[in-house]
Parts: sequence; structure tokens; C-alpha cells
Amino acid sequence: MVCFSGQGIFNSLHVFLVSIILLLNVSVGLCGCYKRIFSFGDSIIDTGNFANGKGSLMEFPFGMTYFHRPTGRISDGRVLVDFYAQALQLPLLPPNLPEKDTGMFPNGANFAVFGSTAMPPDYFRRWNHKVPMPCHLGMQMGWFKDLMHRIAPRDDAKRQILGESLIILGEIGGNDYNFWFNDGSKPREVAAQFIPDIMATIGSSIKELIAMGAKVIVIPNNFPIGCVPAYLSQHKSNNHADYDEHGCLRWFNDFSQRHNQELRGMVNRLSVQNPGVKLIYADYYGAAMEFIKYPHRFGIGDPLTTCCGGDQQPYHTDKLCNKRARIWGNPSGFASWDGMHMTEKAYQVISHGVLNGPFANPPLLRTC
Repeated sequence: MVCFSGQGIFNSLHVFLVSIILLLNVSVGLCGCYKRIFSFGDSIIDTGNFANGKGSLMEFPFGMTYFHRPTGRISDGRVLVDFYAQALQLPLLPPNLPEKDTGMFPNGANFAVFGSTAMPPDYFRRWNHKVPMPCHLGMQMGWFKDLMHRIAPRDDAKRQILGESLIILGEIGGNDYNFWFNDGSKPREVAAQFIPDIMATIGSSIKELIAMGAKVIVIPNNFPIGCVPAYLSQHKSNNHADYDEHGCLRWFNDFSQRHNQELRGMVNRLSVQNPGVKLIYADYYGAAMEFIKYPHRFGIGDPLTTCCGGDQQPYHTDKLCNKRARIWGNPSGFASWDGMHMTEKAYQVISHGVLNGPFANPPLLRTC
């Protein structure tokens, strides 16, 4: 028979109470807050859907920093969703397409694809405009629903899975504008007409996810595209007034902020309508502007210069990033990887602002 003295009971109780206090104060990321992540979007978080094991994205120098091999990510290393998964103590998110019809994806799946738009290709025909990529948000939602039906045929099972999952919805919509702006024959002001329809499409997807049982959805906004080297090179101006104090193109950043203002308003309205759901507006624009304004604070040299590209000054965007491209230095000293996509360092800065604040409300690591 095991007996406890009064002092022994007190000591045991003390240890128990201290353990509880420690558990309550432990980092959320260590608590298994979410069992899985499902993500949607474009090349910013594509973890291999577009490349799917082939093509130039599966060649050096892609993946040179973290993985030391190409993985299909359009960066030198990790992308945003990788940092979210690691902070939440989850495995890195696998792309959906390689195992689209068979995978069980116990820790979630990534549906994001390089070049994806929010709107379907048919949408742009009214402006006599053709987008080069067929993938769009509705198609990704279709893949997601197919997966959910396969792994959880009953509605209650779907609700349970989604109730313990984190949803990352975007960034999406940026390519709708990119493809328009990069067509030199199109008046850029027309792109503003896309905004209400893109908002409606994103809002519809949010409502569908909520109806299926999602409880936490992160909705990121658009980046400051006026600071993207490819934009700076293609839309170069001789008018100094077209640039802000950081060397970014004012008009394009103003356009991004217009999109973001509409997105934030839509997220706020849906939050009021769905009080039992956490809709987290992630301010990628604000987080990215941190290393545009204060690059040396993060060990970045010129944030408007491409790491992997050509020789043309000052942006290095005259050649594509591939195995024949010039690497201008350690990617950790750059914000732009290939002129359109960011380095792992830039994604790390942005993800930190979303995970810990102040560029998400609430910060993602406090959502439990």
C-alpha cells in the first residue's frame, strides 16, 4: 500500500498547480492549436502544385536556401505557409495535385497554384482580355470539396475536421491585376472594375467554408505592387512625382490599397454576420512595407533589387530566374527573389508580423 504524508500531498499539489500555470502560459504554437491547414492562393504560397516535379521551377537555384534543392516553391526557400505550419508545430503543407485523387492529407493540403486568379478565365472576355493560366479560386475550392468528400463523406465529419483546422484563403486576386497591368495595351484604370467582383468571389468562398464548418480563416490582402521590381522595370517613369520616398510607384501602391480597403470592409462585415467564426484579416501590405521602409533592420540591402535575374540596373529583371541566371548574393540580403516573388527572408518577416502581430488582428498565434 502506498501512503502519502500531509507534506507529500502538499508537494504534489504544488507541482500540479505549477504545471497548470506553465501550460497556460506556454506558446500557442506548442499546444497543437490546429490539427491541419488548408490553404488556397497563387504562387506566393504554392508548395509544388504548378511544378509537380517538373519544369524550370524544379531546377537550381530554386530552393537553394532552406531545402538545398528545388521543391516547386517559387523562392529560394520557404514560403509564407511554411512559416505558419512550423510556428503551429505542423508538418510542411503538401501540394494537393500530386495526390489529388488518393491522398488523405492528415495534416492538411495546399491548393494554391502559380498564376492562379480569383476570377475564372471567362470573366475577362468582356474586356477582350485573356489570362494565361486556367486555375482560379473556384477551381481550387472544387478540389477542396472533392478532398473533403473523400476523407469525410458525412457533413458532421466535415464540420469536425474543419472546426479543428486553420484555413488560409489567399493572397488571391493579385494575378487578376498582374496579367492586366503587364499587358501593355490595356488601360490600367480599367482594373478597378475587377475589384467588386473579386470581393464577391472571395466573400462567396468564405461563406462556403463557414457553412462547411470552418472556424478560423485567415484572409490576406494584396502586396505593395508598386515596390515589386518587375513593376518598377516595366512601368518605369521619367516623372519623379510617380515615385514615393522609397522608390516605389505611387499609382500601383494606391491601387493595392484600394483593393485592400474593400477586402477589409468585406471581412469586417462577414465577421459581424458570423460571430462564432474568427476571420483574420492579414495585412501583407503593411508587413511588406516594413522591409521596404527599414531594409537594414532586417539585414536587407536594396529591397527593390532582384536576387536572381539579369544584369540590367537597377532592378536585375531583364532575365528570368533559372539555372543560367545570375545570383547577386546571399538571398537573405534581398527581399525580391526573381522580380515578382519574394525571398525566404521577406516571407519570414511578413509571417512574423502575421503570427505575432501587429499585421493580423488577432495575431495568428493568439487565435486559440
